[in-house]
Amino acid sequence: MLDQALQHLPLVAILRGVKPDEVEAVADAVYAEGFRVIEVPLNSPDALDSIARLARRMPADAIVGAGTVLSVQAVADVQAAGGRVIVMPHADVEVIRAAKARGLFCVPGAATPTEAFAAVNAGADAVKLFPAELITPTIVKAMRAVLPKALKLLPVGGITPDNMGPYVKAGAAGFGLGSALYSPGLTAAEVGQRARAFVAGWRAL
Repeated sequence: MLDQALQHLPLVAILRGVKPDEVEAVADAVYAEGFRVIEVPLNSPDALDSIARLARRMPADAIVGAGTVLSVQAVADVQAAGGRVIVMPHADVEVIRAAKARGLFCVPGAATPTEAFAAVNAGADAVKLFPAELITPTIVKAMRAVLPKALKLLPVGGITPDNMGPYVKAGAAGFGLGSALYSPGLTAAEVGQRARAFVAGWRAL
């Protein structure tokens, strides 16, 4: 299911800072542009409320979940809210295993081959290369050469419609999009325009 969603469009919408009363309109806007994976980081206001709203609202082909998941308890909380994907900034194998034991998708963060292999061995569905500002396309290429071929690598951090190309050439399978897509204060229409620009940038590759 995560594979299908990323096949449809391998861009993850990260709605950091979104509030429950605006999350549905913002999610509708990115879904309309083709996004099928939507992440509400747990350090957003009332994040579990936002996740619950999206879990009820979004079509069946959309995968909603949480980012910045730091503990086993948080995994349980996200699942209880209806979230289906756990995204982490780090590669804590205990959290990864907890997510997989609950039947959830898990995309942990890694900045080194050691972390990426630990994440894979714990059952990660894909690996978030974070922060991408530190992980240049040259480093992605080197990691791609040794990691399992089927493993999706998704750089996150500082990604714009204009800088995706070198990462894809190096072996990135897609991206997580943060403040260049959504930041607090933007209207749903503005987020939709940014989403369109990212999709156009991706399709141009």
